[in-house]
Amino acid sequence: MERRELLKMIALATGGVMIGGELLLTGCKTNKPAGVLFSDDDILFLDEVGETIIPATSTPGAKAAEIGKFMKVMVTDCYTEADQKAFVEGITQLDEASKKMHNVGFIKATPEQRKTLLTALDKEAKAFQKEKGEKEKDLRAKANKEHDKTFTFAPNHYFTMMKQLTLLGFFTSKTGATQTLRYTAVPGKWEACIPYKKGDKVWATS
Repeated sequence: MERRELLKMIALATGGVMIGGELLLTGCKTNKPAGVLFSDDDILFLDEVGETIIPATSTPGAKAAEIGKFMKVMVTDCYTEADQKAFVEGITQLDEASKKMHNVGFIKATPEQRKTLLTALDKEAKAFQKEKGEKEKDLRAKANKEHDKTFTFAPNHYFTMMKQLTLLGFFTSKTGATQTLRYTAVPGKWEACIPYKKGDKVWATS
């Protein structure tokens, strides 16, 4: 699976464009000092969020791919300062949402409670991103008409960022590519026709 194709799939799954995707595709960094810091507890928390999104079954889940560390790098290198701040604050917001819904913090919540919470947050985030996209479209049109290049966009929803990074990090990791997807190293032999059986894993590379 090509990286560009994966980004399109993630955008469809989260109801918006891949945040920070332009820097990811070009291999660049924001060239700005990191405006946020992640504690070890934050990394563990993000591991559990990722594991709820992609849980271990007969194959490893997101935690096995060390998704928390991946999120830290991506947020630091590819996100704007506003999105960095929204992401880190989102850790606390997600935990508070768990306490409000289940009277227990996310880490102590049961797998079913975590799933229920993230399902609700996913719905909330998609509605938020849709409204944000419509507002930005109008703002961009007005700015172009007035030749104004000083406008700025509001930060994205924290859960959209967490979900996108979980999907991206897992399916581009060695764990995801070799144990969940089918993987063939490049270069490899060329086969014009490969038999497919129902239930076969998706190819990790193309």
